[in-house]
Amino acid sequence: MRFNRKGTTKIKFLPTVASAALLPTRAEITAGNDLTQGIHTLDGWTIENQAIPTPDMGSTFVPKIDGDDEAADSSLGFYEDNTLDDIETDLAKGTTGFMCIFSKGDVPSGKGLDVFPVKVASNSKQYTADSEAAKILVQFVITDLPAQNQTVPAAV
Repeated sequence: MRFNRKGTTKIKFLPTVASAALLPTRAEITAGNDLTQGIHTLDGWTIENQAIPTPDMGSTFVPKIDGDDEAADSSLGFYEDNTLDDIETDLAKGTTGFMCIFSKGDVPSGKGLDVFPVKVASNSKQYTADSEAAKILVQFVITDLPAQNQTVPAAV
């Protein structure tokens, strides 16, 4: 059944995930920081393949083979809080951890959990003279192959 990601998808930042398979425990998820409410935009969070052209003299068509995988440039846009500085401190430049995207919600035993090992590349306020809410853009580098479409750990 089709659904709207807004109101369903949850995004949490976990400082640690002990599993080499990048499957967090329920305790690690609970200890993480739920970022969902403050996010106004997200970009990237995909794996892209760098296809390799393989032309030959037998045809004017250029076929391709799959090449290396790489992570798309990824970021989260947040609304800035005028009293708290959680985003500025919790996601300061250089911070490492794991971005967990529960695409179908944080539903125990459900599918759709993507876990990206990340490092914060930049954390910058977005200044504007326009009439809009204050914003912060946090850019991430994905430091290793993510675990995609995993089963959400059961509640303890």
